[in-house]
Amino acid sequence: MRKLTLAATMAALAVGVAPGISPATAADLRIGLQEDPDVLDPDQSRTFVGRIVYAAVCDKLVDITPDLEIIPQLATGWSWSDDGLTLTMDLREGVTFHDGTPFDAEAVKANIERSKTMPESRRKSELSSIETTQVTGSHQVKFTLASPDATLIAQFADRAGMMLSPTAAAEKGVELGLAPVCSGPFKFVERVQQDRIVLEKFDGYWNKDAIHIDKVTYLPIPDTTVRLANLRAGDLDMLERLAAPDAASVKGDSSLQYAEAVSLGYQGITVNVGNGDRAKNPLGEDPRIRQALELSIDREALNQVVFEGAFKPGNQSFPTTSPWYDKSLPMPARDVEKAKSLLKEAGYDKLEIEVQVANNPVQMQVMQVVQAMAAEAGFDVKIKATEFATLLQEQSAGNYQGSQIGWSGRVDPDGNIHQFMTCKGGINDSKYCNPEIDALLNAARQSTDNAVRKAKYDEARKILSKDLPIIYLYHQTWIWALSEKVEGFAAYPDGMIRLENVKIN
Repeated sequence: MRKLTLAATMAALAVGVAPGISPATAADLRIGLQEDPDVLDPDQSRTFVGRIVYAAVCDKLVDITPDLEIIPQLATGWSWSDDGLTLTMDLREGVTFHDGTPFDAEAVKANIERSKTMPESRRKSELSSIETTQVTGSHQVKFTLASPDATLIAQFADRAGMMLSPTAAAEKGVELGLAPVCSGPFKFVERVQQDRIVLEKFDGYWNKDAIHIDKVTYLPIPDTTVRLANLRAGDLDMLERLAAPDAASVKGDSSLQYAEAVSLGYQGITVNVGNGDRAKNPLGEDPRIRQALELSIDREALNQVVFEGAFKPGNQSFPTTSPWYDKSLPMPARDVEKAKSLLKEAGYDKLEIEVQVANNPVQMQVMQVVQAMAAEAGFDVKIKATEFATLLQEQSAGNYQGSQIGWSGRVDPDGNIHQFMTCKGGINDSKYCNPEIDALLNAARQSTDNAVRKAKYDEARKILSKDLPIIYLYHQTWIWALSEKVEGFAAYPDGMIRLENVKIN
């Protein structure tokens, strides 16, 4: 039988500490996650928290620094041909996967082909520019592209670049997500849905001298108050996404540490405009109604009420601080009368819509504020709270009208827009499809001139700001809280928890 410590028991009486948490030894690290990840297969998955787990399990071809520079990981170097159609990568030697399979050029080729061809893969659009993958040496691989792709290296810094054991992938197929086999510093031990994911140190890791933790346990605890109570009780060592209103409390607690980094991503409302029968409703079929909904929302007030001003309101896939932000389309001010006029123009004085939301307190509050604001313009917003993994399943299946959900963001701007807005984008759950948008976003991928790329994104934004398959709301700041015992943690803008050089004092 599991037992909580006395401190945790006291906290549980006060706020309901999550069950299943047990004391850790000196080299064990327990991390509180806001959600439970979806399938643990980099080709099939899509959740932010899944990427946090991958940061410990699955090394990538390249990684990033906190300053967003691309650096080597499993690839030690790379070069482009003059025409931008060939990328040659040299690979790290002496690397093995957790099942003993050697990492080499053949393994990279197998991974890329799986990502591009597996029916369930969500990485197809990210790697669509790769025409062939050729083994040019035991630890060298050459990618030949159908057209130049300025985004490819950045794609390799994320799930598209995560390397799975080709032996395990061939044996398990889509079931690999139940027990992933990669080459990262920690190997998978067990998973209990909605309860825990357990990893242990991989002794054969190529960079093992940088790993000082023996065991990592990820615990999904959606309630931000309970997550923080567990940290204070000593039953967690760190947590991700501390609620903004709790920041001052953590900063003032000498037993805790506080860390933050501005996110690369966004939060918004994805609207089902073409994903099955549930798109056949006024919200999905008429952009004027989506425009009215947007105009009913005061983003600045939303940020103040829910986040005490800690986040950045936004109306695009890039924050206002990004060089990719289109300043010619600033965030529209709330205009209830214009929203009512658009709704009436579309044939409605009042309209009921349903928006699903993850069942954590922060996202629920976001939608409750939106609900109250939209009501003044004639919208009756029905909020459907659901467990996060279920929410994603419903989105993929098209069983929704609107969905309050976000994206953690990517180093290259393409990663925040292409796979959501192109007709065959791997995470286009809206099923929005506009050939003009496809042409613009594909052209932005092919140029290495940032001025040309930005012009294409700006053209696309002018269309998307009217069609509104996603109504952007804000850009969050990643906030972590850690026990004073944890040393060596570095905050990254991608929100990942990298465990190299992390120690427990």
